[in-house]
This record gives sequence, C-alpha cells and structure tokens, in this order.
Amino acid sequence: MGTAGFGIPSLGILRENGYPIVGVVTNPDKPSGRGRHTLPSPIKEAALAFGLPILQPESLRDPGFRSELLDLSPDIIVVVAFRILPEEVYTTARLGTFNLHASLLPKYRGAAPIQRAIMNGEKESGVTTFLLQKTVDTGGIILQARTPVGENETTGELYEKLSGIGAELVLHTVRLLEHGKANPRPQNESEATPAPKILKEHAMIRWELPSNAVHNHIRGLSPLPGASTTLKGIQVKMYRSRIVPSRGGSTAGEILEAGPSLIVGTGDGALEILELQQQGRKRLTAAEFLRGTPVMKGERFTAS
Repeated sequence: MGTAGFGIPSLGILRENGYPIVGVVTNPDKPSGRGRHTLPSPIKEAALAFGLPILQPESLRDPGFRSELLDLSPDIIVVVAFRILPEEVYTTARLGTFNLHASLLPKYRGAAPIQRAIMNGEKESGVTTFLLQKTVDTGGIILQARTPVGENETTGELYEKLSGIGAELVLHTVRLLEHGKANPRPQNESEATPAPKILKEHAMIRWELPSNAVHNHIRGLSPLPGASTTLKGIQVKMYRSRIVPSRGGSTAGEILEAGPSLIVGTGDGALEILELQQQGRKRLTAAEFLRGTPVMKGERFTAS
C-alpha cells in the first residue's frame, strides 16, 4: 500500500526476491499540472509495469474495498507513504501489517519526517519498520537503520537515500514476519517528537534567523515546496545555499553581493544562494539567475 515514489524500491525488492505480490493499493488517479491531466500515482505506474493487480479505493472504509482485500487474503501488508489505515484494514493480514517510516521513531512522527529532520539540522536520520496500531506512528518497532545527514544535503537527496535503505529494511522485516521471528519493541514516548505536514506559511524564509537555521530551512524544503521569499514584490524560491563568512553590519535579507555570487545577509552572518527560482520561471543556478534578472547590491529579500 503506497502512493509516492518512496515506496517503489520496496515494491521492487520484494518482487525481485520472489515474494508474490497479490495486490497493490494506491490512491485514485488525480488531475495534475497546468493542463489538469489525470495521472496515476508513482506506485501505480510501477505496479502497471510489473503487471500487478491494483486497487484504488476512494475510501479505505468502503465495504467494497474491504471485501476485495479479504478476497486477496494477504499474509502481510506493507505500508509505505500511504494514508492512515482503519483497524478493519490493517488487521486483514494474517501475519501482520507494518509501515516503513522515514525517521528514527519515535522522533519525527507525522507527515513530513524528512523535511522536519533537515529543517531542525539533524546530523543523523534513518528509517523504521513498525507494526500498525490505532494511534498513528506509535506501534512496536521491528527494525531501524541509520544514516548520517550531510550539512548541505537536501530533503530530495535524503529522500532518495532513505527509499533505498528502506527497501532493504522492508525485505528483512517481511522475512522476520514470515518466519515468526519479529520481536517488536515499544517506542519510548519520552523521545517522541512531531513532524507535521508542511503548510504554505511554513515555507517563508525568516532572514533574521541565524545562518545555519536559514540554510537548514532552505535545504529542508528542497525540492518541495521550496523555501519562499520575496524580491521587489515577486516570489522567489530558494533550493540550495551554503554558509559563508559574515559580511559585518548587514541587514537580514539584504543582498550583499549580486555577482558573480549571490550573497544574502542573515540574522548573524551571510548565506550564498546557489539555486533559486523566480515565480513563473525555471529553476536556475545563482549565476544564471543574475544574468537574466536585474538585481542590485543593497536590495532585500523579504518575508512578504
């Protein structure tokens, strides 16, 4: 059960290792892009390529979907980046239903664990498999795998890395459940932290914060939804940056250099902006942006 591309390596590794996939459950196709063409989810595209049966319920509580699931008689249900399952669904599997979560639970429970971890400047991340229960992301932990997070690593880069690590963890977890050797351990509630969904208002860059906080904000929201700021009334999204030595006496958001590099002041120093995108235009390197956009030293990026 999944929607996003994060689950494709997990689906693939189970199939490659001879596990019969009796069905793939994903979201209904939905309109996307400017033309509003109806597109399948990444998981559906993978399932079609593999020739697997596909279920796309509008509601997971639909009795018809429940009946279809019972007809499939799954031994194990693997959930990767999907919706919250009702109890009557996750109790269908004979050997259990588990979720692959992109954090080291109980840290970063919620919809945006990778983004929130990078935005908070975590030096380590990972993936967790756990059994489902009524309260979201709280079930017993089966396995975890850890990986360091680079100081300039973006959410997109960590996403790709964790999807591959997660696939190996999914395979190992299925083997443990298959042979009755999974020994889930309870999560330590005292270590629990939330990772709520990223809303539009969360994307705005607060240039008055320290350089490391602004840098983490930019890479944590790259590529989606993109850290947002405004220059001369036009929205600009930032995707890559790096911390550079302070240019003393600058104002937060002030453009300190506008060629050949784009340097912007922060609350305690400066950042070099490496990739950005002006509203209605393509994503560019800073050099490309400066060649095509009249930007002057002393102008300011603002929050509105």
